[in-house]
Amino acid sequence: MTADTADTLETPAQAGRWTAQWKELYAEVITTGLCTGCAGCVVTCPHDVIGYEHVEGKYKPFHLEDELGPENCVHGFGEGGGCTTCTRACPRFRAWEPAADMHLFGRVREPEEMSGIWRQLLLTRASDKVQHEKGQDGGFVTAMLTWLMDNDYIDAALVSGVEPDDVWKARPVLARTKEDVLATAGSRYTYCANPLALREAQEAGLNRLALVGMGCQTSSPPTMWDRKAGKVSKPFLFNIGLLCSKTFDDAIFPELFEAKYGLKKQDMVKMNIKGVFQIWMKDGSYHEIDLKECHQWTREGCKHCPDFSAEHADISTGGIGKDNDWTLTIVRTELGEEVINRMISAGVIESRPAQEDEVAMKLLRTLSIVSRRRWPEWADKAVSVGVPPPKKKAAGTAPAAH
Repeated sequence: MTADTADTLETPAQAGRWTAQWKELYAEVITTGLCTGCAGCVVTCPHDVIGYEHVEGKYKPFHLEDELGPENCVHGFGEGGGCTTCTRACPRFRAWEPAADMHLFGRVREPEEMSGIWRQLLLTRASDKVQHEKGQDGGFVTAMLTWLMDNDYIDAALVSGVEPDDVWKARPVLARTKEDVLATAGSRYTYCANPLALREAQEAGLNRLALVGMGCQTSSPPTMWDRKAGKVSKPFLFNIGLLCSKTFDDAIFPELFEAKYGLKKQDMVKMNIKGVFQIWMKDGSYHEIDLKECHQWTREGCKHCPDFSAEHADISTGGIGKDNDWTLTIVRTELGEEVINRMISAGVIESRPAQEDEVAMKLLRTLSIVSRRRWPEWADKAVSVGVPPPKKKAAGTAPAAH
């Protein structure tokens, strides 16, 4: 991080024409650690000149053309083309949080709204037995995607699936049917850039899509809508956010789970995170691993991410409560409220007030604050508004060594 870059980041965008292009994105996001690898810039590039490697240690966009080197683009503003789509689509570029807030809610969040703006807080689960058992924390997302298809809201969904030869290796998948949705149910805690499945949808002529992803991914559509990125944003009709503290590199399987605990990847049937890393095995055994042990396998793109609660989705959801059978559901937009109310009325899901689970309520705020504290001081200030400072250590605690 150079002083020049810091000065650029703290300079407010000038009113008028948006001129920021790949050169600025590369300098301010990709090389500074802000890039989450969401692939928003990749799938929206109208010139198809931004590449992406969906493999461990990568998960970052890169430029495919050699004319101006990796840090610039011949299609960019001032180089003869005038293209600015990549910076308009990036949910970490400059004042991205206020941009998405204003588009979705008509206002920016208040300082006390650590987990973003919302309309309803619920605990939900699928009524259908198969969806309930197959899905994560009660199968709510599975039930919702199925309902959206059945009720003609969407044609398909961009979701996380798995490789044919590895049930824990995540890959972007286009779910076109209810069977596809069920087949991709459940959580994997390694990274998957679900927006990459947009290309397959476009090739199939499907243009009414739901995006399921972590906050780093679901903030991209409303950011590009606010920044007027053009037709590239139109297919994203419904946005489902997944609560997320972090994801892990795939190396955690051989290097920790198997090497230390003898838990082989191919013998795992389910995993979850509830204060500890929970793993269920084919032999019926259950194991818990302290999250502190997993820390060194945290994916690079997660280390500065401030958005635990997927604050710019229509509906955000995640199993952070005391019960694996229910999922905390944050209804944020008017569209999200319409969908959730119709699902409840139709008996597709069961629901109850989230405030009944004090553990979930406390964790939502605590984990949102923890994530916001990761955001660097030199980046856009809006993300840090209202974030309380860490509590001072108790008197008598030995000072850190220098």
